[in-house]
Amino acid sequence: MAVLNVNIDHVATVRQARLTDEPDPVWAAAECELAGANGITVHLRQDRRHICDRDVEILKETVACKLNLEMCMAEEIVKIAERLRPEQVTLVPEKRAELTTEGGLDCAKNNKRLVEVVKRMHAKGILVSTFIAPQAEQIEASAEARCDAIELHTGMYANAKGEKEVMKRLAELEAGKDLGIKKKLVVHAGHGLTYRNIGPVARIAGLCEFNIGHSIVARSVFVGIREATAEMIRLIEKFSRGG
Repeated sequence: MAVLNVNIDHVATVRQARLTDEPDPVWAAAECELAGANGITVHLRQDRRHICDRDVEILKETVACKLNLEMCMAEEIVKIAERLRPEQVTLVPEKRAELTTEGGLDCAKNNKRLVEVVKRMHAKGILVSTFIAPQAEQIEASAEARCDAIELHTGMYANAKGEKEVMKRLAELEAGKDLGIKKKLVVHAGHGLTYRNIGPVARIAGLCEFNIGHSIVARSVFVGIREATAEMIRLIEKFSRGG
């Protein structure tokens, strides 16, 4: 059955809006864990627009479940991951002007750097996932680089309009999952997933893990992040069972 990693970046976004010390993403992580989250995901961006070094340092010491560090392959960030040794890193593309991560990592184009980073992470005992479009060349490039997992970008599905396009995007995710498993990769999924659209994706057998952030943090404004996390877990469990 698929499990949930909660991305708490946007708890830090609220904090940084006032350049103060609250809300603290470290406290948010604890609440998510108490709700049953399988992991905590944070993206340490080069511009430190939300999660900062202090957050990752403390989360590494306090998170009891899996800590998944989203990161680009810039040397500064790679060195931080080597030092902190999170259980997993998820390699993503990064542009300073983007509001959120746009598109997946081009593993085929950046293969040489990807192979190097994967080797360095494995040398520190860190699992490596790549955040990629559900395209054969990207899945194959991830496998060739000896990644442990892939995270299929669900943004095209989340933004699909009309039943025909939704079904097309779901079919792409299903095919990507099948190829990933064939290549002996663990398959995750994430981006743009909400309480309203999680059902059809959660029904895809073989997806092991979902990374969801914005929708949970948005819901937490009204019900608290522990309850918001629990609600998403219940939905994933329900649909994973065929509900």
